[in-house]
Amino acid sequence: MATLSAQSLAKSYPVAGGDLCVLQDASLTLELGENVAIIGPSGSGKSTLLSILGTLESPTSGSYELGGVRPFSLREPELAAFRSRQIGFVFQEHHLLPQCSALENVLAPLLADGRATADDVQRAQGLLDRVGLTDRRDHRPAQLSGGERQRAAVARALIRNPTLLLADEPTGNLDRSTADSIAALMLELQRERNAMLIVVTHSQTLAARLQRRYELDGGRLAPRS
Repeated sequence: MATLSAQSLAKSYPVAGGDLCVLQDASLTLELGENVAIIGPSGSGKSTLLSILGTLESPTSGSYELGGVRPFSLREPELAAFRSRQIGFVFQEHHLLPQCSALENVLAPLLADGRATADDVQRAQGLLDRVGLTDRRDHRPAQLSGGERQRAAVARALIRNPTLLLADEPTGNLDRSTADSIAALMLELQRERNAMLIVVTHSQTLAARLQRRYELDGGRLAPRS
C-alpha cells in the first residue's frame, strides 16, 4: 500500500446559483523518498489540491490516506496534531514571523507542544547549518535576503521530520540562480530524510527536476511526460 494515496478527490464550493467545481478527479500515490511536480494554469485547482493533501481543507468527495491514517476521519484536535507531525509546508511567501530570529522561526512549529527543549534547539541549529544559515541564525527576516528567508522556511518545514513535504510555488519570488539553489536544497534534504515531496509550480525548469510530473487542468489531474 502506498504511503500517500489520494483517490478521485473532488472539491466544490457553494455559490449563487449552484456549486463551483474546482477539483473534479485527482488521484495520486507516493511512496517514501518519491517526489512529484504538479503544474497547470492559474485557477486550475493546484493550490486547492495542495490544501487537501495538507489536510487544511477537506474534499467534497474522494478518499485520502497518509501513512495508514485517513486524516479527514479524525476530530479537529487530532487532525491538527497529525498535520503538525506528518506534514511540512513551504510557500511562495516565506511566512516567517518578523519579530523572531531565523532560529526562533525554525523552532516555531514545536511551540504548540510547549517550550522547545535543548535537543530541539540543537536540531534547529543543525538544520540552519544544513541550509547555509549558520551565521544568520540570530537575524530577523528583514535582515535576510529573499533566498535566505526561503532557506529558513525550508528548515522550518523540516523541523519535525515530516513524512510529507508540500511546496507551493517555492521559487516563485526568487531570481533564477537563487531558485535553482533552493530547488536543489529541497530535493537534497527530501532525499536525505526519505520524505515525500509534492511541488506545485509554474516553473517548467523546477518541474523537470522532479521524478514525476502531473498536470492539473480543468480540475482534472493527469500524468505528464
